[in-house]
Amino acid sequence: MNTKTRLHTAALLGAGLLLGGQAQAAEKICVYDMLGTGGDIYNLAKDYALDMQKNGVQIELKGYTDERVATEDFRTGQCDGVMAMGFRTRQFNQVSASIDSLGASTILRNGKIDLKSSYEVVHKTIQTFARPEAAKLMVEGNYEVAGILPMGAAYPFVNDRRINTVEACAGIKMAAFDYDKAQAVMIQRIGAQPVSADVSNFSTKFNNGSVDFVAAPALAYKPLELYKGIGKKGAVGRFPILILSYQMVINKAKFPEGFGQKSREYWASQFDRAMKLVDLAEASIPADTWMDLTPENGNKYTLMLRESRIDIANKGLYNKTGLKVLKKVRCSINPADAECATKSEEEWK
Repeated sequence: MNTKTRLHTAALLGAGLLLGGQAQAAEKICVYDMLGTGGDIYNLAKDYALDMQKNGVQIELKGYTDERVATEDFRTGQCDGVMAMGFRTRQFNQVSASIDSLGASTILRNGKIDLKSSYEVVHKTIQTFARPEAAKLMVEGNYEVAGILPMGAAYPFVNDRRINTVEACAGIKMAAFDYDKAQAVMIQRIGAQPVSADVSNFSTKFNNGSVDFVAAPALAYKPLELYKGIGKKGAVGRFPILILSYQMVINKAKFPEGFGQKSREYWASQFDRAMKLVDLAEASIPADTWMDLTPENGNKYTLMLRESRIDIANKGLYNKTGLKVLKKVRCSINPADAECATKSEEEWK
């Protein structure tokens, strides 16, 4: 090989390495998991990052145990994507965050919660949002929802079993997340007292008696030691106030065209895997810790949540488009429900 040929070959190799380096540049996604890099959500994210390599996208994960910091790092451009609870990601997309609205997924039959059907509402809604036809709804400005996972029902954890009716909630102290204004509206509506809290400290406030009531998923029961707050007198009400979601949001300018759609489809395919984690967590709560509502109170709670949800949407705190989608899904699963004969949501513009 003469000198000219060697120089030409070296130039080609150099260009190839440069292009290869550009192709391998990793996009950073901040992942909130209450257990950090050892948690189930972070492990799901690791499998996701591996799968996305098939689409030519290299992803670097950064674990957080503080959800506020994770979302703020994303908002300020220190991360190209974030994975956090729907309460937090509502600031980036209000339509998809409608899943995390009061009673939006609840299916009630004869005064009793049909939890299986309630989770099916979430499943069908996630599938709906993952369809190409819904892609426009998943984008707000430069933010794009890149996937949704179920996190489980948020149950009422109380430090006294006598807090088992709407009337019994009057005057008690309830944890309310500052960044979800709808919670304070709901708490004030039932005559309770909202106490400012955050994902990072609501369990401490409950466990030390600063609040009497928190809404949390079963996934938080053991890691956050909520059994301490329940003590000997408390309970977990078998009534989902809402069903929580984990959502991934990306800065779509940082990813290839069409990546968000592929990502949404991937996470939609992981629904059953995520639900296994939810089911295990719910089964881990001792049977005698659960408290069932009477059918009368089940009906009363469901109606109260529906009226509150509509009121909160009319105040501009919930997205009406998203709630209309959820109502259609609920009524496709339980068409006999009285709400399916009403037109209130359909009249929203």
